[in-house]
Amino acid sequence: MSQSTLQTAIKEELLSRIKDGRFKEGEKFPTEHALCEEFGVSRTTIRGALNQLTTEGYLLRQQGRGTYVAGETGQSSAASTPHYSAQLAFQGSEGQVSILDLSVISATGQLASVFEVSMQTPIQKIERLRHVDEEPTQYELSFIPWNVAPGITEEQAAYPLYQTLSTGHGVRVAKTTEALEFVLADERLSELLNCPVETPCFHIETVTEDEMGRTIEYSRSYFRGDKAGFVIERNYM
Repeated sequence: MSQSTLQTAIKEELLSRIKDGRFKEGEKFPTEHALCEEFGVSRTTIRGALNQLTTEGYLLRQQGRGTYVAGETGQSSAASTPHYSAQLAFQGSEGQVSILDLSVISATGQLASVFEVSMQTPIQKIERLRHVDEEPTQYELSFIPWNVAPGITEEQAAYPLYQTLSTGHGVRVAKTTEALEFVLADERLSELLNCPVETPCFHIETVTEDEMGRTIEYSRSYFRGDKAGFVIERNYM
């Protein structure tokens, strides 16, 4: 595993621990030395992961005092965006989807918490890269519990997941909760989205529920900031 891939994996693991509450807001974060020992990697790798989390606003570094877990970033309600392929058609563009990974993993930490399932529950992981006119614009990592839609195929994963859930498994999407923030591309995102390291990107974290309020999908999507835009609509009536 390359250093950039390892750094990204460690950053995602630490982010999961922050999001599932193992590290509380205002709590002092483990030292670089402690994390090096835990993960068995160099200080350079740990420092890169911590720098990324700091840049994205999850950690605060205080000179002479150490690193602390930051508070929640400000959030604003955004209207649901139209279907991705419909947006592209409206713009006169052509979209393509590449499946990078389709596998079954065990629920641990954040996933067990998000889906309210026991540890080791089987979860389907779908990793996709979207292109517009053959240029990568969006990297998406989605998780769906096996009992919600068992055995999603690669062919189904190439279609919009909500369509797959509805037509292939009879699961109706009733609600999505989306958190939008800015992040800077790390080395892996840079490679996937074909953009320089530290390019501003949109990050959308989505929790999807069915009509019974059951969480049926959780995803993290990254969009190149120079290739995507969003419209926020608020209704006060």
